[in-house]
Amino acid sequence: MSIRDLSFEIVNVVKKVKPSVVTISTEIPHPLEFFGYEPVRGYGSGFVIAPGYAITNAHVVRGASRVNVLFSDGYLSSARVVASDPVRDLALLKTEEHGTPLKLGDSDKLEVGEIVLAIGSPLGLLENSVSMGVISAVGRTIVSRDIVLEDVIQTDAAINPGNSGGPLVNLEGEAIGVTTAIIPFAQGIGFAIPINTVKRFVEMIIKYGRPVRAWIGVYVAPLNPTMAALYKLPVTEGLLIARVIPGSPADAGGLVEGDIIIKADEKSVKRVAELREIIERDIDRGYIILEVIRAGRRFTAKIGIIVEEI
Repeated sequence: MSIRDLSFEIVNVVKKVKPSVVTISTEIPHPLEFFGYEPVRGYGSGFVIAPGYAITNAHVVRGASRVNVLFSDGYLSSARVVASDPVRDLALLKTEEHGTPLKLGDSDKLEVGEIVLAIGSPLGLLENSVSMGVISAVGRTIVSRDIVLEDVIQTDAAINPGNSGGPLVNLEGEAIGVTTAIIPFAQGIGFAIPINTVKRFVEMIIKYGRPVRAWIGVYVAPLNPTMAALYKLPVTEGLLIARVIPGSPADAGGLVEGDIIIKADEKSVKRVAELREIIERDIDRGYIILEVIRAGRRFTAKIGIIVEEI
């Protein structure tokens, strides 16, 4: 494909996706020095996933007393936060039925080097802009002082404050991620929550009639041969536990940082998404059976599942 053909294809993708992308404005009450409150405005991005529903980042609408959605044709709608999950950094908004639902792709099929576009309203600008990059890595676990994001997509497409919540799309015009600018140290590196995580987020709301989160209390990162060689690990595939939450079922079950989860319910797990899917499938049973390696020793652990309303 020539540069001219690629440019033409990108233009067509942007035209196709633009009616689905929205600008989100918020008002957050800010206490005055002596009395009362003054609303502070914030901006972000999002996109329509179904008639009357849009997705964005949780941090975009956190603490907001008022949320409005501006569609690409200038139509303004008030919005209500149906569900917000700060762990996934996702929020589902109820809006008026306007705009075009964006086709959702399959983030499990992403390949490093694939060209992607980030579309949103950076730095509070009310006109959508586009940045282009490639998939730099998948399955990343990002740990900072304030947040841990698992199984995220890394891209070199520019993602600035205001872009948060907008779609990361492939050249077929499908959303394959939700961009986030929440990581403060990411200079020249962008991250996106995989679209399959969005699908599960919405499915849980539909299944239980309310937003819920199932968890066992670990943050994990996928192993690869390079990591295994660097840390002299006994296996090259599995999930390395990066953090165990004190007092969680994983803590009570004896799991510690550095353990490697190789199977969940007798199924091999190589990606964070695979473990999360099995945990959510086991909600009604109330526990999950993990096969773990620690210092070359293999053992099984029965870990309880906590389900909490978000």
